[in-house]
Amino acid sequence: MNGFKIIIMMLALVILFMAVGYFIGGRGGMVVAFVLACAMNILTYWHSDKLILKVYKAREVSETDHPRLYRVVKRVATQAMIPMPKVCIVPSKAPNAFATGRNVENSAVAVTEGLLGLLREDELEGVIGHEIAHILNKDMLIGTIAATFAGAIGILASIARWGAIFGGYGRGSDNRGGGIGLLVAAIVAPLVALILQTAISRQREYKADAKGGLITRKPVSLASALEKLHRSPVRMNLDRHPATANLMIINPLSGRGFTSLFSTHPPVEKRIEKLHKLAEEIPYQGYAGV
Repeated sequence: MNGFKIIIMMLALVILFMAVGYFIGGRGGMVVAFVLACAMNILTYWHSDKLILKVYKAREVSETDHPRLYRVVKRVATQAMIPMPKVCIVPSKAPNAFATGRNVENSAVAVTEGLLGLLREDELEGVIGHEIAHILNKDMLIGTIAATFAGAIGILASIARWGAIFGGYGRGSDNRGGGIGLLVAAIVAPLVALILQTAISRQREYKADAKGGLITRKPVSLASALEKLHRSPVRMNLDRHPATANLMIINPLSGRGFTSLFSTHPPVEKRIEKLHKLAEEIPYQGYAGV
């Protein structure tokens, strides 16, 4: 199912780029936009893990570099019966985590320094279980494509907005509706991208919580970790990369009121409630003091 979603999103990105390219530069602009969209899709598919890790300046670590984190990731990967993913640390005080990569064989799990300092080992295991679940569910690629899609739409909206203001579309002066069409695209396109990210991400988080809890047998530890992350006063600075918020285990953007309706993550309270219900259904291995 995720494979089908990926194909649809890639096609949608190509069509959207071509449409805006046609409005701005006619057939020539459409061809240029087609080439750019294809290049963006190829780059995203083959190098999504490297791109995201580079954005957050994540560094790969070995067992010698960080024994505790490496041990936890290896334990959960073994329980999930997948190859050992790359283990990375993000130099940020904001507690958060994410997984990336195009498939199980090319995946990475990244956590921030703030998360490592905040969580007990069983809570860290719960978080890693959640991220490993994303790997098993093949969510990482679709999440990265969704982020690329949102970022690309933001760029297109800016182009369309300036094109509408200065009349810079290339189909001739007889097209009186072109400027209005560009202005509408500039307003509607970002909203469509936001709704798309919201719809995709919320269900992915619920599924990853459940599968992660089953993998580690510690859903309560994950619930405890989510509570701590939610209450942390520190938020990751995503002003430059808001489109990647959907990749994180918890929303790093502080939306309130009406804006929370478009959050890429479901309410933390609902996630915690579902995890406690799951704990009643499976044996729970409690905190061992390690």
